[in-house]
Amino acid sequence: MGKVDENKKKKKEALFNTAYELFTTKGINATAISDIVEKAGVAKGTFYLYFKDKYDIKNKLTAFKTHELFEKAAKARKADISGLEEQLIFIIDYIIDALASNKALLNFISKNLVMGALRSALLTEERTEPDFYEEFLNLVNEDSYKYECPDVMLFTIVELTGSTAYNSILYNEPLPIEEYKPYLYRTVRLIIASHRQ
Repeated sequence: MGKVDENKKKKKEALFNTAYELFTTKGINATAISDIVEKAGVAKGTFYLYFKDKYDIKNKLTAFKTHELFEKAAKARKADISGLEEQLIFIIDYIIDALASNKALLNFISKNLVMGALRSALLTEERTEPDFYEEFLNLVNEDSYKYECPDVMLFTIVELTGSTAYNSILYNEPLPIEEYKPYLYRTVRLIIASHRQ
């Protein structure tokens, strides 16, 4: 990577980091583009090289943060856990614990976990490692069962997890998260079983 590319990457990262900090402390509505660029130390024109408006950076940040969360969960997987079902339960548990310990991230992502689990057109940087979605497809292919519509299965599990964990972590509804987890995981197992052929 050349010096120009390195500078572009640093500026984009500064905008991302600053926007995330401001969105999670001031709120999206109270944050102006001028706040982001001033705090990031870049020109306003630089912002518009990468993003259309503050909602564009918010959407890309949501995709990035959820993707990052799933990547960390996938890397934390233990080799002694076998089978798609147990791997997915481990990943969900990891993500729930991470969100429970970082409520600012949970509020920022809100109920949009699925953006990080499935391929996102918002993330265009080239990657050298497989992303979570590709790893999920590998787990599906390596499992002893065959699955009908694995994309639908993953989407359903992640949407269910995201929306219910959000309410359980923030509002203890229907139960505090540690009490709710067994019910959630039982339902996830049923979803997985319903997709087996």
